[in-house]
Parts: sequence; structure tokens; C-alpha cells
Amino acid sequence: MKYICLGYYDPAKHASMTEEERNAMFDEGFEYDDYLRANGHAGAGIALQPSENVLTLSWKNGKVATTDGPYAETKEQLGGFGVLEARDMNHAIQLVSVHPTLKYGAVFEIRPAADMSEMIQKSEQRRLKGAAQ
Repeated sequence: MKYICLGYYDPAKHASMTEEERNAMFDEGFEYDDYLRANGHAGAGIALQPSENVLTLSWKNGKVATTDGPYAETKEQLGGFGVLEARDMNHAIQLVSVHPTLKYGAVFEIRPAADMSEMIQKSEQRRLKGAAQ
């Protein structure tokens, strides 16, 4: 089963770390990520730029509206996400709970990915049926 792991980042905490602490955090974290990939537990993942670079799109008054910044008010900043392959939530917790960056203040949110395959298949059938008419 796939789980989305959202990693939260506290810019103030990061700024208060020494260069040595930041390097250790990244080195240990990337080493553990390599372990997860080598054992078939990690899929795609990517770091995100700071929230000041975010643009949110929404639908307002019949048209697309844009807003600078994250969609929801947040106290933390989403720093990145990854796709984790685990047997179940307990297994996902076991894998993420030993991620070395936790000891440096990282916070991870684990969410089961939704299986959209049936919904996609039904939509495709409706669209094909509509196109044939």
C-alpha cells in the first residue's frame, strides 16, 4: 500500500542550526532515504521551495482566482513529500519513526494514498460512452 509522507519544515529551527548540524541532518536523512529505496519502500519524493514561493489557485465568482502563499493558514511549512510503500499503517509508522531527521525537529505526516483506479475506470467508461453517441 502506498502512503504519502508530508515533511514539515520550521524555518526558524533550521536557521538556528549550525552548519555542522544541518549537514549531519541532511547526510543522515539522505542515507536513510537510500536505505528505504534500496529495500523497495520509497518511491518518488521531492523537496519543496519555501511558502513565499507558493501560488494558490481557486474558483471564485465564476473564475479562477490566485492568492500568494499556501492555501490554508499554517503554522508549519510543508518542506517536501515522499511516496512510501508499506504493508499497512503500522509498517509505515515503523519505517518513518526511525527517520534520522526526526531528532533534528522534522515532523512527518503519514497519509494513506487513495486508490482511484475504480473511479478512473468508471469515468473512462462514461466518457467513452458519451463520445460514441
